[in-house]
Amino acid sequence: MSNSSTLRIFAGNSNPLLAQKIASYLGMEVGASEVRSFSDGEIWVKYNENIRGCDVFIIQSTNAPASNILELLIMLDTARRASARRITAVIPYFGYARQDRKDQPRVAITAKLVANLISTAGADRVLTMDLHAPQIQGFFDIPLDHVYASPVLGDYFRKISIPNLVVVSPDVGSNTLARAYAGRLHSPLAIIDKRRPKPNISEVVNIIGSVDGKNVLIIDDIIDTAGTIYKGAKALKGCGAKDIYVACTHPVFSGQAVQMLQDNDFVKIVATDTIALPESKKLEKLEILTVSKLFGEAINRIHNEESISSLFD
Repeated sequence: MSNSSTLRIFAGNSNPLLAQKIASYLGMEVGASEVRSFSDGEIWVKYNENIRGCDVFIIQSTNAPASNILELLIMLDTARRASARRITAVIPYFGYARQDRKDQPRVAITAKLVANLISTAGADRVLTMDLHAPQIQGFFDIPLDHVYASPVLGDYFRKISIPNLVVVSPDVGSNTLARAYAGRLHSPLAIIDKRRPKPNISEVVNIIGSVDGKNVLIIDDIIDTAGTIYKGAKALKGCGAKDIYVACTHPVFSGQAVQMLQDNDFVKIVATDTIALPESKKLEKLEILTVSKLFGEAINRIHNEESISSLFD
């Protein structure tokens, strides 16, 4: 799409397929680079083409394992030392975003730490999607463009047109996200009131709003262990909900998540391709939607110094 010869797209090993789709949208190929490891696990990076004076976009999600973050940092540093004109870290899924504040004594704020590492490694700007905590944008001292999966997920559910639909937030913290989807789908909103006694453990206390006799869509930014979704769905059924659909931007699916999602009576689970799922985590009811066009258009606009916010008008 872009006519400039200075635009370059490179990919780490976390999500090469998404990078290929983004490059294809832009009418170009993923740049030639090598990201591999020595026998002891030490990461080695080389760009196999000249990037001096280029506008470089490095696509790498920072989900587990932690080597994905280190790969990104080394790629950023290597591009800086190769005299790239501008370097943008494209992070479809920004890992470590859930540790964004000191909610108890003597804990790390890893979202800020990772932000510092990315800036120090050589990124001039960051492009990411659906941060777990929007305030993380302020952790960066470089420009950050924050895009949303709602045009993709929202359009999907609008097209299948679920009758008598209620959008459900899985907790109070996700209320803003769920409210945005409720607005897109012209549906009422309900909230699952939960408590989290410790990390990855949740307890449903109450359902705020009416779901009796309704079809529901539970929407969240991340599904990790799926405990919240699993227990929330049971509570919704107990309150008279009929068909239950689930959607998320980032399908982390750790621990027993696949089993929990498989065991529940969901009609459909919809996620995006910000994280590359192995075959073992691809459920029969799971549908993956690509966000490559959103990222491709954002990259094109950044490269051409155009507005990103107009993408969502």
